[in-house]
Amino acid sequence: MSGASGDFELTGDELRAVARYAATSAGDVLGVFEQERPDDGRPRAALESARAFVDGAPRSRWQRTAAMDAHRAAAAAPTEASRLAAQAAGDAAAAAYLHPIAKAHQVGHVLRAAANAVRIAEIRAGADLGAVERSLAQARDRATPVVVDVLRRYPPAPAGRSRVARLMTELDVSLRAGR
Repeated sequence: MSGASGDFELTGDELRAVARYAATSAGDVLGVFEQERPDDGRPRAALESARAFVDGAPRSRWQRTAAMDAHRAAAAAPTEASRLAAQAAGDAAAAAYLHPIAKAHQVGHVLRAAANAVRIAEIRAGADLGAVERSLAQARDRATPVVVDVLRRYPPAPAGRSRVARLMTELDVSLRAGR
């Protein structure tokens, strides 16, 4: 399962660590989507496919299909928070197929689910200015040394104008610095 066709190697254990990180973040916020769209099971199916991979199942078409379906659910979500929650579930399923190519956009496959969870915390917190820092701290704390090692093989997260892109950059910088 290693990614030998890229710029570096990614082992199955490393891919599972990244998928676990994304799935944990997505699992924290899946209820935001399900509260608004209780009859749409696509994000939950994506999260289940990610968790199956994390638990040892081989990468399969299931993760790819479920990831695309969750992203379609995100596109149809009625609010920013529910869109981000569905997207995080799709990202968790897609993490099984992280590419071992040294391109900055690959960082999104590692960190976007966590950045989405931080943004959802920010949206839901209203005037609680500490919510973002607490959520970022949680995302940093849950990043295992393996996840950080994989992250450091890629260039820094690309700059972006969206709030999620800025949060992902902040998370990326802090994880690379060991904070």
